[in-house]
Amino acid sequence: MAVVRLRGPLKRLAGDRAEHLVDGRTVGDLLRSLERDHPAATGWILDERGLVRRHIGVYVNGERGAQDTAVGPEDRVDVLPAISGG
Repeated sequence: MAVVRLRGPLKRLAGDRAEHLVDGRTVGDLLRSLERDHPAATGWILDERGLVRRHIGVYVNGERGAQDTAVGPEDRVDVLPAISGG
């Protein structure tokens, strides 16, 4: 299982835990599984089509990832909400 690390408000939506062990073959699989396990996070990471929202950054082992980026059991996936301010 890959480790999915959530930051900021996403962490609170997923049981107030930063790290989650999640099974899946792609980033999209991992995030769908995470939302299934933590319904409060539904709609915050993936949109209604099941695609990563554009204000969410996903990194696999420190490199920018996409919906179809392959992941393995030793990978670390960071999910970061965009930061805005004025």
